[in-house]
Amino acid sequence: MLGIGIVGLPNVGKSTLFNAITKASVEAANYPFATIDRNVGVVAVPDERIAALADVYTKGERVVPRVPATVEFVDIAGLVKGASRGEGLGNQFLAHIREVAAIAHVVRCFDDPNVIHVSGRVDPLADIETIETELALADLAMLERRADRLRKGAKSNADDAEAFAAVLALMARLEEGMQARAVLREQALALPDDLHLVTAKPIVYVCNVAEGDLASGNAYVEQVRAYAATEGADVVVISAQIERELAELPDDEAALFLADLGLERPGLERLIQAGYHVLGLITYLTASEKEVRAWTVPRGATAPQAAGVIHSDFERGFIRAEVIHWTKLVETGSMVAARAKGWVRTEGKTYVVADGDVIHFLFNV
Repeated sequence: MLGIGIVGLPNVGKSTLFNAITKASVEAANYPFATIDRNVGVVAVPDERIAALADVYTKGERVVPRVPATVEFVDIAGLVKGASRGEGLGNQFLAHIREVAAIAHVVRCFDDPNVIHVSGRVDPLADIETIETELALADLAMLERRADRLRKGAKSNADDAEAFAAVLALMARLEEGMQARAVLREQALALPDDLHLVTAKPIVYVCNVAEGDLASGNAYVEQVRAYAATEGADVVVISAQIERELAELPDDEAALFLADLGLERPGLERLIQAGYHVLGLITYLTASEKEVRAWTVPRGATAPQAAGVIHSDFERGFIRAEVIHWTKLVETGSMVAARAKGWVRTEGKTYVVADGDVIHFLFNV
């Protein structure tokens, strides 16, 4: 399951956003450390393709089960300056970040004298620097411990020597103020596989704005966009308060509310899409009278690898895959009609799965 950790300074709107997107009931208070432990919520990935395909297989009153892909959101307590040394609620929450695949860094981009800012003023770039410094310091502390363990082995073991040199090189760059993700884009380092560096994780900056700035943004948002562009990161503009209101509305009323705001999709969908983008993920589907289900795979996955997401036996005994794009299946209204048009392709082991493929796997074990 895709895991996204929501991080940020206290009082930037993290827990309000988490409550909205997971429809949970996590405390969101106007003081630091309202979140005293991580909160986890599993969210269905909105996907119009599932309903469209289910309609193809619906016969009479029987409802075809629909199983979307899911994302696990982890709301991590607000970090403060000194978190890497145990300030605030400390290292226990930095450890939680190591468990997720990507980071959603919520940045306050609104003025409100009634909502306390931990630093006393709204400054998105300073907030980003505080969080990223603490994450880098946490990585440095972990790398120092690993370097100590590798130092002895490096004298007699070539692999340890290579890993030791790589760890020292990365530490030097982190001490210069770089994030591991930027360093690793620039140079290949033979690092140990089990480091789980926080600053190596893909990041999405989430600008939390007031309702009036949701459609057009503001000067704070532009500052974040400019910063994000320097590291190739995605930016999503949301209003945590609006997301909370949307979560309380029926779907039809929520759609009208979004339209009134000049938006096509809620922040949740845009955040999930950004998460898929930074992690290089796509969705393929399986469809039959039994169920329609979405599956998440890395972009570039071959047909056998995609089959393995369903079950390891499918990958091990892969024979071939029958593939059609979901729009073609919906257009024809059945696999029989699609086959008659020649729109169902037979693909082998080297086929690279495309987003929106509907696939039937043939295997033998």
